[in-house]
Amino acid sequence: MTYAIAQAAAVLATALFIFSLHWMNDPTTARRGVVAGVTGMVIAVAATWIQPEIVHHGWITLAIVAGFIVGVPLSLVPLTAVPQRTALSHAFGGLAAGLVGTAEYFLGLGEGPAQLTAFRMSAIIAEIILGFLTFTGSLMATGKLQEVKWIPQRPVTYLGQNVVNVGVLVIAVALGVLVALHPAAAWAPRAFLAVAGLALLFGVLLIIPIGGADMPTVISILNSYAGLSAVAMGFVLDNKLLVTAGALDGSSGLILSIIMCRAMNRSFANVLFGAFGTVQKVATTGEQKTWKQETAEGAAQLLEQANLVVIVPGYGMAVAQAQHKVRELYDQLIKRGITVKFAIHPVAGRMPGHMNVLLAEANIPYTALAEMDEINPDMPQCDVALVIGANDVVNPAARYAKGSPIYGMPIIDADKARTVLAIKRSKNPGFAGIDNELYVQDNTWMLFGDAKAVIGDLVRQLAGGSGLH
Repeated sequence: MTYAIAQAAAVLATALFIFSLHWMNDPTTARRGVVAGVTGMVIAVAATWIQPEIVHHGWITLAIVAGFIVGVPLSLVPLTAVPQRTALSHAFGGLAAGLVGTAEYFLGLGEGPAQLTAFRMSAIIAEIILGFLTFTGSLMATGKLQEVKWIPQRPVTYLGQNVVNVGVLVIAVALGVLVALHPAAAWAPRAFLAVAGLALLFGVLLIIPIGGADMPTVISILNSYAGLSAVAMGFVLDNKLLVTAGALDGSSGLILSIIMCRAMNRSFANVLFGAFGTVQKVATTGEQKTWKQETAEGAAQLLEQANLVVIVPGYGMAVAQAQHKVRELYDQLIKRGITVKFAIHPVAGRMPGHMNVLLAEANIPYTALAEMDEINPDMPQCDVALVIGANDVVNPAARYAKGSPIYGMPIIDADKARTVLAIKRSKNPGFAGIDNELYVQDNTWMLFGDAKAVIGDLVRQLAGGSGLH
């Protein structure tokens, strides 16, 4: 009876996971998708817990309490920290898979070699390699996103790096194959631990050559790895629900990674081994153009006289937590009968959908948001393009500068607007490490400062009508 209930609960949880992903495709049903996912996970835990094989209920209760102690504070982080929190969650998932695989191997040795079949050992090896590399890789990604001092934000590269990285992975896989074929050999436990150690090392080596500009793609790739490690864990534990949930997680992460790579016109190999984000010194010739600065009063006048304003949000908006001020600016412009649209680049910010989440928090109508392909045809008719902390995703050099690391990357055509107002904290380059040619165009005016403060000034100018028509 208990087995039948557990199986029915597993089917229900699986259905809820599938509906959760489906509902998350649309902002109008996204909240329902979150509820479905949480409900499915609660059912999955309960279905596993009631099985007669579970005897250590005290340890499970302790683990759940510990999870709440860690999880509740993580859920309270500001939206600007969601990318690193997401990466940290992937680290926890990878660590769990790696530890379960390690425990299953050594328990199997104690129970007898017959328990460690070739299929089961293959799943265990896949589980620990994927799990442990996801663990350290996600920790490195978290450190880069959090700008931890001892983890360099820029790519760390050296001669023969890709050969070393691939070599570490090949050795780990080769040792894993040997252990899978001879799990009970005297040397097998040491070789198994060596595989785990190499996987941990590979996770670090995989991430250090990747710059901040690639973090959205890296996060989705690590999400895929975490899902695949869960699939392997499901096979090891003979848990169909875990296999299904892991497959959904892994496949969705893979699809998202493909979307991210297409948005940057790059391949997986280029993201993982291309060291995108290396600071480049570009030789310049001819007359050097200067940045022209505008005041909040002058910028407000330009905005008030516009018919169409396109706002391009970027990571600078996230850092300043300026999304609520952006909403106030949106309200002021709409009040004047001005059409306002938000141009969303797929890789703006530090994680997929970063800008969408921030704008949704500020209750910006979803109908005002436009994807890159949708908004670009309207840019020549745009009176003012207001770029808030975005850099590489609006850099015209992506179209023609073959020596640039962003060459070929589709961008939002902010430079085609009649006037560009760019809010930026400093003159430092973006994550790709190159200067933005948009900022020195004849029709571009810079507004330097914290995005929240600058937009607040614009809102006050518009609300007060000081110097405006």
